[in-house]
Amino acid sequence: MNGCLFCRIASGQSESNKIFENEDVLGFMDILPMTPGHCLVIPKTHVQDIFELPDELAGKIMRACRDVAKLITAKLQPLGINLVNNNGAHADQTQFHLHVHIIPRYGRDRLLHPWERSYGNPQEIKQVAEVIRGEREITQLGSES
Repeated sequence: MNGCLFCRIASGQSESNKIFENEDVLGFMDILPMTPGHCLVIPKTHVQDIFELPDELAGKIMRACRDVAKLITAKLQPLGINLVNNNGAHADQTQFHLHVHIIPRYGRDRLLHPWERSYGNPQEIKQVAEVIRGEREITQLGSES
């Protein structure tokens, strides 16, 4: 897609700091890094988001994410790695070409810790699981059983 920045990067029309490449996938540095070593892994073909991602390419992307995470760990020695993927504008996706953020972690840093929160309501969690499994309609969410 000509208007897609990541397609232009994948084709070599736009510059990037590549760190990984194979036939189907490209890894390059993020220009707005959350931490040193923050990079992106993208499919070379245009795929908007996870909902359009073909099965075979999904496996290739995940293997590339693993390989990039191993490379970053060996070279930068972070304490951990986060993989982040946003799908849709309401999930903060700003480039509508599938991409996975590989974010090295070095302790307390700029990346927020959304998992530091209190436990959810067990009944609501159960109801949401029932909706996902198809046992309950979404209109019943949050209502008493």
